[in-house]
Amino acid sequence: MGIGQDGIGGKRPALSWTGGVPVAEAFGDPYYSLNDGLAETRHVFLAGNGLPGRLGDGFRVAELGFGTGLNALALAEAWQGPGRIAMTSFEAFPMGREDMVRALSAHPVAHDLREALLAAWPARRIALGGVDLEIVPGDARETLPAWEERADAWFLDGFAPARNPELWGEELMRQVARHTAPGGSFATYTAAGHVRRALAAAGFEVERVPGYGRKRHMSRGVLR
Repeated sequence: MGIGQDGIGGKRPALSWTGGVPVAEAFGDPYYSLNDGLAETRHVFLAGNGLPGRLGDGFRVAELGFGTGLNALALAEAWQGPGRIAMTSFEAFPMGREDMVRALSAHPVAHDLREALLAAWPARRIALGGVDLEIVPGDARETLPAWEERADAWFLDGFAPARNPELWGEELMRQVARHTAPGGSFATYTAAGHVRRALAAAGFEVERVPGYGRKRHMSRGVLR
């Protein structure tokens, strides 16, 4: 159930659908892999950050791009406790509930977790199993600098840098680094050179590693 009942404002994204996968019309980009979005999430964002092995009570994940909530559900499935972890996700265009229902219906995530998310949505704070989830609506270039926490792991999951450059700029990557705990990590599906350079300039040790499915490479790193 929702921890808070304060709904999320903001403009809903215009969507088209490809084989059950939502595509953001503004960016011409799907929300996740057309092959298996859940497997992609586990490969890129969980394994890319060394999760669930690093998880423990008080661990904090932050994310650029909440999208369908699939990453949050995968994290909640991976964390079995004891204790609680936190996840904060920055999202400019919160998806409507009916679209979220449709998008998540194709994925074999735990029924109780999916229902908890859908029952509370849209709310800014949601209890998702052992995860205390917070959604921060608005442009991350404005909301992240005002955030008062630091993450142990980042999921960088904006739309493709060529289509959504605002979420991959040098200043925003500096803010990601500034809001990362010592030894904290990031992972992202993109291996674009300018993104890796921006993250390196911000203070991360960046490496290019095998990606998911047809994507040959992805990026991950640790704060120096």
